[in-house]
Amino acid sequence: MSPVAEPQISILRAALLCRCPQCGKGRLFTCLLTLRPACPVCGLSFGQSDTGDAGAVILIMVLGAFVVAMAFWVEFRFSPPLWVHAVLWPAITIPLAILLMRPMKAALVAAQFRHRANEMGV
Repeated sequence: MSPVAEPQISILRAALLCRCPQCGKGRLFTCLLTLRPACPVCGLSFGQSDTGDAGAVILIMVLGAFVVAMAFWVEFRFSPPLWVHAVLWPAITIPLAILLMRPMKAALVAAQFRHRANEMGV
């Protein structure tokens, strides 16, 4: 078994750019949340990568805490009518959740590659 080359890209950079965790050049996704079968640049197989629901769970916890804190702040600072909360928070939460899911999943793939490369077939 040949030694694994040290990744040239950090986990944070791979997550924010949604790039391959090995070479940092190939795109990680084919569409919104579907991983490519392999990196088009270096050939790293993403077939063994298993992020499961961890990204969604982490995102729900962090984003939920942020939105609840902001809702309390808006309520106590401005005291708006209830309909403002009913319109404002879903309009903020849903797009943020969709936008943050790709980087979250990319971070989990990059972390799995960094710490458990043998599980990804490297």
